[in-house]
Amino acid sequence: MNAAQSAEKHEVSDNPSLARYLDGMRAWRAELEALRPILLAAGLREELKWRKPCYTHEGRNIVIFQPFKQMCALLFFKGALLDDPSGALREQGEHSRSSRRLEFRSVVDVNAARSTIATLIHEAIRVEQAGLSVPARDPADDGPHPRELVMALDADAALREAWQRLTPGRRRGWVLYFNAAKQSETRLARIERSVPQILEGFGRHDRA
Repeated sequence: MNAAQSAEKHEVSDNPSLARYLDGMRAWRAELEALRPILLAAGLREELKWRKPCYTHEGRNIVIFQPFKQMCALLFFKGALLDDPSGALREQGEHSRSSRRLEFRSVVDVNAARSTIATLIHEAIRVEQAGLSVPARDPADDGPHPRELVMALDADAALREAWQRLTPGRRRGWVLYFNAAKQSETRLARIERSVPQILEGFGRHDRA
């Protein structure tokens, strides 16, 4: 099977959540449709996390699709650790130490970056298999953030902005609550359930 046949084979996902996401897209659908076969042909699994298409390898988050007003992007969760000799990756923001993103404004941009995308995915998988990570610590000294929280904040700009607006005490309360869970699945579930409260500016114990 050649590369084109492989991409065609992986283009269609049977994930109903992804199908609903695509049906509801108002912008950047063509760009996402161009990205999906590249990502899937690289051996990534397509899921829906943080309300966006997320691509994983052996259960580890590798990259997530991000739609913005002026562009869309692929956010590599550990982009800061990737070998990027062409300088294609951009910083997510001043509070994001680990993630980096590839930006697109058209399908032409996606097609021009096919080789770069494949190379970065290979690098990202290598980083995960090596167990590498960037230590994450909030400037307000909230304490060590769990990996799941770091990824959630990187994946969702609205959540990240709401998190930064919280008082240091509220952030510390959330971090303690998330870190108290021993299993990654439990931490992720706690974070996802807490998103509405965080978006409204509440701390852990502000609402019954």
